[in-house]
Amino acid sequence: MKIVYATRKSQLALAQSRAFVRSLEQLSPGLECVELTVTTTGDRIQDRSLSDIGGKGLFVKEIEEALLSAEADIAVHSLKDVPPELAAGLVLGCIPQREDARDVLVSRSGAPLAELPRGARVGTSSLRRRVQLAEQRPDLEIVPLRGNVDTRLRKCREGEIEAIVLAAAGLARLGMSDVATERLDPSVCLPAVGQGALGIEQRANDATAATLLALATDQDTLRSVSAERGVMRAVEGNCQTPVAAYAVRDGEALWLRAFLSEPDGSRPRRREVRTPWPENYEQAERIGRDLGAELRG
Repeated sequence: MKIVYATRKSQLALAQSRAFVRSLEQLSPGLECVELTVTTTGDRIQDRSLSDIGGKGLFVKEIEEALLSAEADIAVHSLKDVPPELAAGLVLGCIPQREDARDVLVSRSGAPLAELPRGARVGTSSLRRRVQLAEQRPDLEIVPLRGNVDTRLRKCREGEIEAIVLAAAGLARLGMSDVATERLDPSVCLPAVGQGALGIEQRANDATAATLLALATDQDTLRSVSAERGVMRAVEGNCQTPVAAYAVRDGEALWLRAFLSEPDGSRPRRREVRTPWPENYEQAERIGRDLGAELRG
């Protein structure tokens, strides 16, 4: 059997997509996976922040079009780039096991966040990171920074900025975890919804793809990220919204933490809940929606 998988062209997107399809081929002997690379609007526009050009959905639009036109059978996304509402006719067919969801700080000097010099320039284009970093270190200068991982690291090495904040999972998938200066505890910088997880999208009526992808779904990850995406739906979150949510399994409980502020960083508020481990992803999403409703106030 052969399937075509769609992915963005970035080094990270290719690395994580190829790792996923290798695992899929191991689960389904005889499966042949063919790669289709797609350039998205978010990839083409690099000189403006995501909040200025329409949000993270711009990293999936053209890929979803490839699915709907049957150019591709499945698509491999970073789940944090996938909006709460998918295009009509598409579903998330699989959520594999998650990588480390935390953010990491990479600093030129090797200093952790608490020890960066006053007024140091820290690069990130994420409103979520910007607001939470400013809570911890209001004396820092948080500056916009886009581009691939190599570009961001180069700007830090060359002294254009003192430090950058990246996703731990992205560095791990690129085999570059050793460049991290500090892994930021979620109490310092709560991760993005779905960070560290992949979302594998398919056409809703494709039973073959659904059967295949079911083999690779990790149920704990599915329920955790469903709770997080429930928060996102409840607050109607997008790239103009500094929102974060992180759920983990804690014994037989779900521990869900969430953060929300106004776009300018005002009215930051946090909520959390510990509740019995949900029986399914729908129940997990309801837990997230309820916590998100509390955040909205």
